[in-house]
This record gives sequence, structure tokens and C-alpha cells, in this order.
Amino acid sequence: MTHVLLACAGPQRLLIQRPCAAFSQPPTTSYPSFSLHTNHLPPFLTVNLCNPSYARTRTLLCRAKASRSQKLNTQNLERELEEEKQEYEEEDEDEEEFEDGFSGRGGYRGREEEKDYDRDPEFAEILGSCLDDPQKARSKMEERLRRKRNKILQSKTGSAIPMTVTFNKFDFSNSYIWFEFYNIPLEKDITLICDAIRSWHIIGRLGGCNSMNMQLSQSPLDKRPSYDATQGANVTPTTFYNIGDLEIQDNLARIWLDIGTREPLLLDVLINALTQISTDIIGIKQLMFGGSEFENWKENLTSEDAGCSFHKI
Repeated sequence: MTHVLLACAGPQRLLIQRPCAAFSQPPTTSYPSFSLHTNHLPPFLTVNLCNPSYARTRTLLCRAKASRSQKLNTQNLERELEEEKQEYEEEDEDEEEFEDGFSGRGGYRGREEEKDYDRDPEFAEILGSCLDDPQKARSKMEERLRRKRNKILQSKTGSAIPMTVTFNKFDFSNSYIWFEFYNIPLEKDITLICDAIRSWHIIGRLGGCNSMNMQLSQSPLDKRPSYDATQGANVTPTTFYNIGDLEIQDNLARIWLDIGTREPLLLDVLINALTQISTDIIGIKQLMFGGSEFENWKENLTSEDAGCSFHKI
């Protein structure tokens, strides 16, 4: 842009050009100011003219700069979103690994093959319609249960007939407990029975089944529970002395034990646990405490081919 100065001096005019910065506004006209000094030139008129090519070039440069800045901002935003997405996915993986196992970096990984029900579209649709149409959500849930009841509900494999419990000269310090099953127990059934007997033995060995110290179970229900530590410490302890291995012959089993002291509470705990196993898992026809013989049991039978096995407790 240049400034053109028109100086009026009588009949002659003086044209003065001076460079200046470009302005985006149209040319402006400043009104003449009169000087009171007689030794100076007469007043002149100043006109600002804009170079069209220079303004157009500067406009294009500004637009290019703005476009480049917008593109950089867009790229930065996309990069930040990508980084946040990656961090979010890593956090989800860490949480899933923590829930499934100890660690996802070389540690224990459990339940890897299980389905991720948090991302089940059908279940999400049911939850989304709960507020808008509860009846519709309920119908969808009932339909889902009908289709997948075999995976959700597990039928009991035990027996509805109550387990028979008998005593035959039972001695707390030296006796067998005999089992008679309706069917030959499977490996998983034997494992469950061994775990139940092992837990029973550990609780008894630690004195957990002491009927002489039943302060809470014998206290009135309408009063606040209280426990006297001195009384509990002075009670005669009961300790489960020893237990043998679980021996199985077809649908029969036995286990030798030495409880040591006469503690009927220990027997009640075992009977309650085996009753639940008989109802839910594998039917137990008869449970007999004591006795040296039991129906078709064969002494000194050790061959696995004959259906004999030993399981350590």
C-alpha cells in the first residue's frame, strides 16, 4: 500500500508517494486541516490507496495459514482421541485380567474362555427397555431364560430319598464310617466327598466343633449376642485325633477315624454335609457309623480293575 499526498500550492500540485502497511478497510479520506503559520505550505489533502494485488495475496496467505492451523488442530485432536482410546482399552484389559486372574503380564490367567456378558447386545437391549417398557423387558427376559435354561439352571443329580443314618457299636476312638451309594460315584463326586471329609477333619482337629462352648447358639434370640472369652478359654478342648484314607469298592466306601473324645456335634456336622451332597450331587443310600463289616465289602481287595481305589484325606 502507498500513501499518495496531493499538495496544493497555487496552480501547481505536488504528488508525494510513501510506503505504508496494508489495511483491510476501504480507503479513507481525512479532511484538510488549515495551518496558521504563514511560512508553511498551504493545506493539502491525504488519500489512502490500497494495492489490490497485495491485499489479495495477503488474504490468500491468511486463508492458507488458517487452513493449515485448522488441519494441525484436527490432527492433534485425532491423535489425542486415539491415545485416550488406547489408554481406555488398556485399562479395560487390566481390569479384565485382574478379575480373571492375578495378572495379565505373564501371571495366572483364569476364565479366559468365558463369554463377556457385559457386551451382550441382547442383554443390553433388555436393560435399555426396563424404564421405557418394563413389561416388554420382562417378556424378553423370560424368553431369554427359556432359551438358555440348560446353561443357567443345573438339575440336581442326587436323590430325593432321604439318606438313612444308622449306628452299629460306634466307638469314637476306633471305628469305620460306611457309605452306600445308589450308583458308582464318578471322579468328580469322589473329589467332592473327599474335600467335605477333609474340611470336617480340619475343623474338628482345630477344636471348632466343641459342644461344651456353644454360647451364641444357646443364647436367647431376643437378646443382643455376647461372648465370654474367659468361659470359652476354660472349656475342655476337643481335638480330632486321626483319620484314614477313603476306600471305595464300586458303590461302597468306608473311612476309619479316631475322634478321641465323645463329641456328638462332630457327627452332626458331617451328617448335615453328607445329606446335602446326597440331595444335590450323588445319592447316598445309607450311612452307617461303626461296625467291622458291611454287606458286600471285600477285605484285602486292592486291584483297581475290580473297582477298588484309595483316596488320601
